[in-house]
Amino acid sequence: MLHWIPDVLITLAAFVAMECVAWLAHKYLMHGLLWSLHHDHHQRDDSDFFEKNDYFFVIFATPGITCLWLGLDAGFNYLFWIGLGITIYGFTYFLVHDVFIHQRFKIFRNSESIYLKAIRRAHKMHHKHLGKHGGECFGMLWVPLRYFREAQKATAK
Repeated sequence: MLHWIPDVLITLAAFVAMECVAWLAHKYLMHGLLWSLHHDHHQRDDSDFFEKNDYFFVIFATPGITCLWLGLDAGFNYLFWIGLGITIYGFTYFLVHDVFIHQRFKIFRNSESIYLKAIRRAHKMHHKHLGKHGGECFGMLWVPLRYFREAQKATAK
């Protein structure tokens, strides 16, 4: 009767794990070995809609698509649900990072949500460092509590 519960739990676990993967990849790969693909995101040329950093969408989508395909081929086994969690995280990342924070599409501009204000502020602090080193706030959906406190104070004014 409740045979879908493990599938939902696997999907949620993959989604949560992706925030950890994204943090580690951002700090140690994007600001490390793969800085050549990420640097234009910090030193943006607004004349181009696309940036080298966009290759990371393809890089991170590949394991999700692979898991979806292999899991579907195996009759919706656990790999499918892992792939679904990865894919949902990728879509969430796109909405939060590219649409909401960087306004690459001019929607979701204003929000009174303390959570969204905290995420936007933390990301702004990440971008104040234009170079490869010295950054902070490498996550996307989980940010330090101080940004929530700042957002709450700003909203209370």
